[in-house]
Amino acid sequence: MWSQQWNNIYDMMIPFPDKTNIDVTNTMREKGWNATHMFRVSEEFFTSLGLLEMPPEFWDKSMLEKPADGREVVCHASAWDFYNRKDFRDINYLLKMALEKIAFLPFGYLIDQWRWNVFSGRTPPSRYNYDWWNLRTKYQGICPPIARDDAQFDAGAKYHIPGNTPYIRYFVSFVLQFQFHKALCAAANHTGPLHTCDIYRSKEAGKILGDVLRSGSSRPWQEVLKNMTGTDKMDVGPLLEYFTPVTKWLTEQNTKNNEILGWPEFSWTPPIPDGYPGDIEKIANEKEADTFLSNYNKSAEVVWYEYAEASWAYNTNITEANKDVMLDKNLAMSAHTLQYGMQARNYDYSDFQSPETQRILRKLSEIDKAALPEVEQKEYNQILSDMETIYSVAKVCRNGNKDCLPLDPDLTEILAKSRDYDELLFAWQGWRDASGKQIRGKFKRYVELTNKAAQLNGYADNGAYWRSWYETPTLETDVEQLYEELQPLYLNLHAYVRRALYKKYGDKKINLKGPIPAHLLGNMWAQSWSNIYDLLVPYPNAAQVDATPAMIAKNWTPKRMFEESDNFFKSLGLLPMPQEFWDKSMIEKPKDREVVCHASAWDFYNRKDFRIKQCTVVNMDDLITVHHEMGHVQYFLQYKDQPILFREGANPGFHEAIGDVLALSVSTPKHLQSIGLLDKVEDNAESDINYLMSIALDKIAFLPFGFLMDQWRWKVFDGRTPDSEYNQQWWNLRLKYQGLVPPVPRSENDFDPGAKFHIPASVPYIRYFISFVIQFQFHEALCKAANQQGALHKCDIYRSTEAGKLLGDAMKLGNSKPWPEAMQLITGQRNMSAHALLKYFQPLTDWLIKENTKNSETLGWPEYNWTPVQAVDPLPPSEESNSNSDFLGMAVSNGQAAAGQWILLALGIVLVITTIIFGVMYSKMKSRAKMSSSQMELK
Repeated sequence: MWSQQWNNIYDMMIPFPDKTNIDVTNTMREKGWNATHMFRVSEEFFTSLGLLEMPPEFWDKSMLEKPADGREVVCHASAWDFYNRKDFRDINYLLKMALEKIAFLPFGYLIDQWRWNVFSGRTPPSRYNYDWWNLRTKYQGICPPIARDDAQFDAGAKYHIPGNTPYIRYFVSFVLQFQFHKALCAAANHTGPLHTCDIYRSKEAGKILGDVLRSGSSRPWQEVLKNMTGTDKMDVGPLLEYFTPVTKWLTEQNTKNNEILGWPEFSWTPPIPDGYPGDIEKIANEKEADTFLSNYNKSAEVVWYEYAEASWAYNTNITEANKDVMLDKNLAMSAHTLQYGMQARNYDYSDFQSPETQRILRKLSEIDKAALPEVEQKEYNQILSDMETIYSVAKVCRNGNKDCLPLDPDLTEILAKSRDYDELLFAWQGWRDASGKQIRGKFKRYVELTNKAAQLNGYADNGAYWRSWYETPTLETDVEQLYEELQPLYLNLHAYVRRALYKKYGDKKINLKGPIPAHLLGNMWAQSWSNIYDLLVPYPNAAQVDATPAMIAKNWTPKRMFEESDNFFKSLGLLPMPQEFWDKSMIEKPKDREVVCHASAWDFYNRKDFRIKQCTVVNMDDLITVHHEMGHVQYFLQYKDQPILFREGANPGFHEAIGDVLALSVSTPKHLQSIGLLDKVEDNAESDINYLMSIALDKIAFLPFGFLMDQWRWKVFDGRTPDSEYNQQWWNLRLKYQGLVPPVPRSENDFDPGAKFHIPASVPYIRYFISFVIQFQFHEALCKAANQQGALHKCDIYRSTEAGKLLGDAMKLGNSKPWPEAMQLITGQRNMSAHALLKYFQPLTDWLIKENTKNSETLGWPEYNWTPVQAVDPLPPSEESNSNSDFLGMAVSNGQAAAGQWILLALGIVLVITTIIFGVMYSKMKSRAKMSSSQMELK
């Protein structure tokens, strides 16, 4: 009933059916054994050891059989089970024992794991059944045969839960009994395999066992165990020794059959039999389902539009009033999702003819945050809004609060243009103090609530829910494999960049075998290094691609940048931006109010209103961002006539890739010349390397950052990273994958992940890593459709309607099909692949390898513990100094403090001189002795 022992299905798995097995049940029946006889045989075993016989009261008062008079009794056996120990010599016997003893171990372990989590509050009532099955899958590899939810309480179907009986005792006993068995066998002078031992009639073994039993609980169990076995520790060694023959046999059988150990496809569920009672109340009428979905679609367009408008108003004018309206509309949208999502769960769509109807009902049944109780929904929305507000209005101030700099454009410009180590540190550290550190207190509760919502939707945690959007069970291993393919290119780029920074900042700030300080790479998060291209240009005398000077010289405006992007899409035969886009988008930062400057594209779900919000700066970097955001809007336009739940990318990475794939053409020298931003195009190897370097500093430098962001969050969501290690694990990942270190010591008072928009805004990030891979797959396929010849990095699909049709057809699908179908439509194959990206950068890869070899560069950062020499704290005090100072724990005047400091300085000089004198004297006595040194690590 509980899958705690599997010996009752032994007949299905007898290793050697023609050999002796030890199930003597039929023989017992043939000889007329009854319950009393079984107990008499058991008693005789104990007395044969010199132990006590059962008293008369035992035989008079025990209930050995279920009464036949109709009364209810507790049938759970509450003393020793009976085992027959004949024939100890074969695999059949050992497997039978394993089906009882080994099969039990995970069950014996997990029952109190579950209860301890319940008692401690880690498993709340809303998650009783979910966590029960999570543990059973994790430890036993068992799943329920039909769907279970938190309306059920399957843990209570085991006697010990309602009986309030601790259960870990049984797990412990299954280990200890083999320790006891080995000790008793030794006392009985048994020789040979442990599983063949029979202590029957051994008075020596009986005495040892009797001594243990007589001690009761009068002594600590460790003492009793040591007296019996020679050790005071529980030990699985005897158990493993006992089962060694069958362990070896199982290993051989599983190897021969290529069995998979474990259950990697842990989310698999068995099919439900036709007509099973659980489906009786479900609606199986497809026409009725279509009517239901039509009503949902119409009402959702209204409700989602109202929320989008309220959210837009808040994001473009951050006020408390606008936030309150947005939160109210969010609750209304959640209520709508909950209402229709619960109704969608009433449909049995397994036999529906339309795959689209099945897909929509399945998506609608996942109600996301609407699954939370209303009070917790409000709390979640408030936390998310608060975190995003903190991020969006954060400023870094000099001179008290008089000269305060927002992220965009001021701090961003400092990181991009300054080459002063300390000024860069001021901006880098200041931003993290103003944003992430202020968010940390709210993030833990955000994790709890978002995990609860995911679990109420049937997922282990929020990370598992996010990954489910890709409909790829192997997503984690797939992206890991992609990253491993791309890592050698990143390591070569990292080594080359580190050398250039070494030339700029010197050996105190850069270690040629260590990680790079994270504030020196031209970007607040070191996700793109293109802003320090001037320090890295391979051939300074060859042509370099930077459209920014021409854009400024020709008086380009943000609107002109968007118009050029629109022209590019139209040249492919794709859709122009509607008038609402030009009328309602925010493409420059307003001067009269606070806004969320992070660039984003918006679908208002009424099939005509699409906008972009961006604090655009006239430079080439933002020109690329414009194409990226316009790519989102083009996707919106293409799938606008799909049902509302299909108005998404084929997967989240597709949505990010569409604009970027066009930017690969836009950034080519050929295209920039065609739109008047480049005077001439030099077609030679040196110019090619310069160009590829400029692209790699954006695309390749990003890869580990795009990969690690959600590696960190997935571990936070599933509990592998506790809140006490948020910042430590963040920097562990940044060191491991990016080869970066913080320029100043960090602690758990900081929250550096929160200094990146997507963390407080709860935007999944693995989509960007995926998009940076698949955009090159798209680019290669579109170039082929455009009949472009030559190197992939020179391809420009501008004005190719053939390429545009390929892209448009895939975008029209939205999310109506699994993403591999959209991938196949564009590329002719169904998988993500790094091949096209590696092909694009092959000339640069070859050049980097040659250059790094010439300079004897170290790939990677073997001296990973290195930290840069710290500058004086670059952050000025936020307030003017008070008249008193703290000196050695005492409040003294500024003058007294200064005098004290001079006295300490003088004493310090005297101490140094004295130390030097003694050092010289000591060195004379120890001439030629070897010197030793030690390192101090600052963490």
